[in-house]
Amino acid sequence: MQSGNEVKKFKDASGNIDSISLKHADDILLAKLGYKSEFKREFSLIETVAFAFSIMGVIASVSSTLSFGLESGGHVGMVFGWLIPSLFVLTVALSMAEMTSAMPTSAGLYYFAAKLAPPEYSALASWITGWANITGQTSLVCSIDFTCAQMITTAVSVASDGAVVLSSGATFGILLAILFAHGVVCSAATNILARLNLFYVIINVGTTVAAIIALLVVSDNKVSTKDAFTLFENNTGWSNNGWAFILAFTAPMWTLTGYDSAAHISEEVAGAARVAPIAILVGVGATAGLGWVLLIVVSFVTPSISNLVSSDLPLPMGQVFLNVLGKKGMLTIWSLVIVVQFVTGAAQGVDASRVVFAFSRDNALPGSRYWKQINSHTQTPVNAVWLVMIVSGMYGVVGFSETALNSLAGAAVIGLYTSYTLPIFLSVIGGGKKITPGPFTLGRFSKPIGWIAVVWVCFIIVVLLFPPVSNATGSDMNYAIVIMGGVFLFAAAWWMLSAKKWFHGPIKNVEGDNQSDAQSDEVEEKSRD
Repeated sequence: MQSGNEVKKFKDASGNIDSISLKHADDILLAKLGYKSEFKREFSLIETVAFAFSIMGVIASVSSTLSFGLESGGHVGMVFGWLIPSLFVLTVALSMAEMTSAMPTSAGLYYFAAKLAPPEYSALASWITGWANITGQTSLVCSIDFTCAQMITTAVSVASDGAVVLSSGATFGILLAILFAHGVVCSAATNILARLNLFYVIINVGTTVAAIIALLVVSDNKVSTKDAFTLFENNTGWSNNGWAFILAFTAPMWTLTGYDSAAHISEEVAGAARVAPIAILVGVGATAGLGWVLLIVVSFVTPSISNLVSSDLPLPMGQVFLNVLGKKGMLTIWSLVIVVQFVTGAAQGVDASRVVFAFSRDNALPGSRYWKQINSHTQTPVNAVWLVMIVSGMYGVVGFSETALNSLAGAAVIGLYTSYTLPIFLSVIGGGKKITPGPFTLGRFSKPIGWIAVVWVCFIIVVLLFPPVSNATGSDMNYAIVIMGGVFLFAAAWWMLSAKKWFHGPIKNVEGDNQSDAQSDEVEEKSRD
């Protein structure tokens, strides 16, 4: 893979060699998609992969979602409740990588939907996809950062031997502090963000590997291999064990989100048509693989599922480390987990801000003229960054209710996967013929893989709307449908009353001349060779 400073040579129509920098080729392709280049292309291949990987934060995400597997199957829920969904998520990632390679723009999914839909439904498909993605993106920032706040309260509780238990109000205050810090970080220039992601991936992988080794080496009370993989315990209250097990799928679905980030920063990437798809697939594959290994280890070192389920700590993973490593060991590794969760939130903040910028660039959000502005000093959408942080802080109010917070996490997954799947559906029903494939293409496997992805997401969305326990009451109900329903009602009302008259999908802000179009065709042809 060439870096952004390397030069790639192409022959012009007369047969002469014309040297075009990779970054210039990216800008030509972007112009053909309808957008002028407004960012500096500072992300290399390794930095883009690091960004896509870090946004899913393996060790922190597993720590945040361990309770789902524990309650929905115990050892089986942890191990196979992670593996099965991960394999299906790979089909979604493959389809997304193919679309991103063909259309590398920060607009991402809602741009894909507009181009793949029948002309008469193009604007509506783009509108639905865009609002679903923005809802998922901003609520995911809140979910990640609130969990980071919970990790801090867990550390305080352990350090004080349970004497200090921070209130929900204090946790909310910590959330606001984290969001402010992320606002500062995410407002930085692209070259700084790119370099930070190298640190992100080092701390992410390093902490995960350290946790795996520490748990295996220190634990002297492991279960048998048979129990680690096959012992099933239903702690959900649902009488049907099969359904209880399916609810464990929530954990990997919450973790394996945000990998569309590689598409959303593609206008800041050198060689985006090749690099962004690689980042999506490596990010998902590495996160799924490392997460599975970590959960297998946790399964081995957990002799009592009920002990973890009944823990007083906000997050059961903290109890795992405490049981195995002791107080000092737990606080040491937990401090690193907090750092991982913090950088995961920072990466997600960048991703969400790019979605807000792109949607605002097409005048699809209230106050778009403010959110689409690029800061002249950092060359990044600073206004969009702070909008994301403010909205996430407003979402954080639901954290005063644990049930509402879990519902917010579910809403994030539903919103994101709705936006992931609508373009895939449009592609497999015929829209894929309307675009020129990029360097990464699934070829004849595109439709079969796409259909598997669509069916899987339709199934998992239904699962995510169910309450985690049977005979749910108002205090433990799943309010994800209320959150998503509220957003979609607002978006639908705005569409019917106003937006359908003026929103026509992605708006071109550059008109390529014949020469640039010819260059673009040449670059596309060469990139496929």
